[in-house]
Amino acid sequence: MAQHRKQSSLLTKIRTRQGAAIAALATVAILATGGTVWHAVSASPAQSPTNGISQYSATDSSQVNAFKAASRGEFRETLNEGRGGADANTSYIKVVINGQSKVVLGVNFTDVKSVLDQGGITLEPEDTVSPSLTTKVTESTVITIERAGTTVETSESEIPFNTIEEKTDSLPEGTRKVKTEGKNGVMESTNLVTKTGNNVVSSVPFSAYVKQAPVEKVILVGTGKKVSSNSAGSASVNLGTTAPVSQIQQAAHDAVIARGWSEADFTALVQLWNHESGWNPNALNPSSGARGIPQCNPSGGQSCPALGDWQGQITWGLNYIAGRYGSPSHAYSVWLSQRWY
Repeated sequence: MAQHRKQSSLLTKIRTRQGAAIAALATVAILATGGTVWHAVSASPAQSPTNGISQYSATDSSQVNAFKAASRGEFRETLNEGRGGADANTSYIKVVINGQSKVVLGVNFTDVKSVLDQGGITLEPEDTVSPSLTTKVTESTVITIERAGTTVETSESEIPFNTIEEKTDSLPEGTRKVKTEGKNGVMESTNLVTKTGNNVVSSVPFSAYVKQAPVEKVILVGTGKKVSSNSAGSASVNLGTTAPVSQIQQAAHDAVIARGWSEADFTALVQLWNHESGWNPNALNPSSGARGIPQCNPSGGQSCPALGDWQGQITWGLNYIAGRYGSPSHAYSVWLSQRWY
């Protein structure tokens, strides 16, 4: 029963999302077989997203597992409702790589190759694929890829917490008080690693997601007077001021201010992307295919910045937020109520 409740909760979030684009793992991929090479997904410059594009992120392992374990009927119900960016033409196919499974959502699937193309899944020359690339597929098809000499390796790394200063009239002017102690988050990364002896020949990212979001350290700064919001479109009166903790965050901060947004908007952005990706430019959501710092989803022909391209990801993410929500504060308020933006 516990597992069923998790699945139902997760799928409810998917169903209540308007215009979300849900896809399988997306990387800059080259599909190679029979001596012929196809570019499955190519990197494109960041661009302002359209209204039909949205994000989806699962930020804990139970939700990721529930998504992948959902039944065919639950997926079909979601598709029939027209939610999650899907419609009557959307299909899903299960792909298993060395025992690791994922669901590829897409349109106009014809054969195995079309599924791998839309899923951005790379084949190595010596991979064994069943059924063959030219086999016609239906939703009951399960594609299995065996990669000899490859193991699945999972590791965890810390996501540093930020320090937020909140002004309050409840303390005398100049007084400082710790409201919440900070705690680092956890990023879980899984790679398909191929070795020759003790030498690593290749390490292909399979997933990297926020297993546990960091808890920000919050310091109250006394003003002795009422504090009003200085962020247009903000749903929060006092989001506070946040100091960047990395080069990437500093670049995002400068971009936020350059757009005419406020320090409170940067605070909102920090907390939003801490949950979405841990500010990791190589983040890969294992259940939706969303990638990078803003969790851009490359399904449906959308152009997403390449993994690692944090400058392009910041530009894409801020364009997305500006076009859909008007400000990071508004985007974060939506995330707080729905856990997606």
